Amino acid sequence: MNKRLNSRWKPDFWFFTKLFVILAMCLFIVYPFYTIITKSVFSSKVEGITLYNFKRFFTKPYYYQTLLRSMVVCFSTVLTTTLVGVPIAYLITRYNIPGKKILHIFIIMSLMSPPFIGAYSWIILLGRNGLVARALAKIGMTAPTIYGRGGIIFVFTLHLFPYIYLYTSGAMNSIDSSLEEASENLGMNKIRRIWTVTLPVILPSILAGCIMVFMTCLADFGTPMLLGEGYTVLPVLVYNEYMSESATDPYMASALSVIIVFCSLVMLSFQKLVVDKRNYTMSSLRPPQETRLHGVKRFLASLPIYIVVGLAFLPQIVVVCQSFIERSNAQQIAARCRARGIAVCGVIKGVNLNNYRTIMSRLGRNIRNTYVFSIVAIVFIIFIGILVSYVLVRKKGKIASLIDTLIMFPYVIPGSVLGIGLIVAFNRKPLILVGTAAIMIISYVIRKLPYTVRSGSAFLYQMDPFVEEASINLGVSPMKTFFTVTARMMLPGIMSGAVLSWITCINELSSSIMLYSGKTSTIAVAIYQEVVRMSDGTAAALATILTLTTIVSLVIVFRATKGKVKIV
Repeated sequence: MNKRLNSRWKPDFWFFTKLFVILAMCLFIVYPFYTIITKSVFSSKVEGITLYNFKRFFTKPYYYQTLLRSMVVCFSTVLTTTLVGVPIAYLITRYNIPGKKILHIFIIMSLMSPPFIGAYSWIILLGRNGLVARALAKIGMTAPTIYGRGGIIFVFTLHLFPYIYLYTSGAMNSIDSSLEEASENLGMNKIRRIWTVTLPVILPSILAGCIMVFMTCLADFGTPMLLGEGYTVLPVLVYNEYMSESATDPYMASALSVIIVFCSLVMLSFQKLVVDKRNYTMSSLRPPQETRLHGVKRFLASLPIYIVVGLAFLPQIVVVCQSFIERSNAQQIAARCRARGIAVCGVIKGVNLNNYRTIMSRLGRNIRNTYVFSIVAIVFIIFIGILVSYVLVRKKGKIASLIDTLIMFPYVIPGSVLGIGLIVAFNRKPLILVGTAAIMIISYVIRKLPYTVRSGSAFLYQMDPFVEEASINLGVSPMKTFFTVTARMMLPGIMSGAVLSWITCINELSSSIMLYSGKTSTIAVAIYQEVVRMSDGTAAALATILTLTTIVSLVIVFRATKGKVKIV
């Protein structure tokens, strides 16, 4: 009996891999979130365990109105991005729109930049003393305000509609054209065919994009902080409650974090419920053919796409141009005007490279930290992502399901919430990480790992295990087979997620703003601080560095994988 048990159970490499991943996730995800929950049921005003913070939230307008505002912004953005993204995806995939590849690249670029940079760019254009605002004022017209709820939704829409576009266009390309041809043969016109055949088939992909939009809106801190002007949403409230110099309340901040995560879980459950109710399985034996348009019809189909993509990419252009403009006495002028409620950028002194010289001398550490932290994080992300993807696909079971749940949990944890959790969990012995580079890197790995794991798993599902079995049958050990055969074959899929993880790491603000110290500040944190100080030139120079890094990263990966990498 003992011999049989010993022969059945032998801890192998994958056993220790599963054990390591579970322990790491429990330490850096479960434990921090547990500390948030436990802290949320305590209060400095009431002794013992209490629901005082939650009662306070749902009874005081100052608090519960932030939840309503967050929901208004999130659902409004989901609606507007869907109304923009789905038609663009349909037009680009079904018609001969000129410059498709360039449009696709610009759409991806507009998604890759952090949304708070877009907010900052639109302040330069449509702020109270913005370029467009001043130009319109000269001809007697008033520019629409970029501040408040409308401005936040506008910036989010232009930044996040690529999620809907990418998910929808991928689904549109996989539809079997025989379905649509059959509907046409039954006498359906094109509009009815789209509503009754095409949209129901691609609905899961649209919902997946909507969830990404919703989560990003709910978690974003920079955009509503810059544009809100009194229109406070949950991430800003969490930051104010935890980081405010005048009224810090970590207990209330923890309660707010629990509420945010609960909202995210509800939305994920709703999406799963809707998708699981219907069967969308189909085979794409005959991909849809491109319809050729000519003359006025082609122009009218292309015009709205170019307008939307142009507006979405405009912040990148504004930032780059602004980075070369030197302004005199910008901070002093801004300080005086801020007291009067006027936002200005200072007087233009010249066009040169002084802003770049300034950031290299004054903010060199931020630049160095960003690349060092992100490089270390991406090494861990790629290594762990390969192992976890293999476990989820080839080593299925209860433990694999648990790992999948733990790995994907950061999808529903906004960066500010994760930051608070890590601070609360690791600001005391035996493991003090607050204020160190380690806690920044850990937050990047935890938040960005799901991109690589999902991409690697999807790619591995398409790989025939026959190649691995053949290698093992030839006498190569399973572990050596994995590293020499399987891991190499998985590389294109892993790189698809890794490039997204890398770009989001260098642009990360929500968690960095909570976790950084003077020695661990990053480019994203520095951009936010420079924008708040009205130092537009240096902020633009830093943002340009991130934009160029994003472009170079995409080009390198696309060339290295010969175009096999797909974003989202």
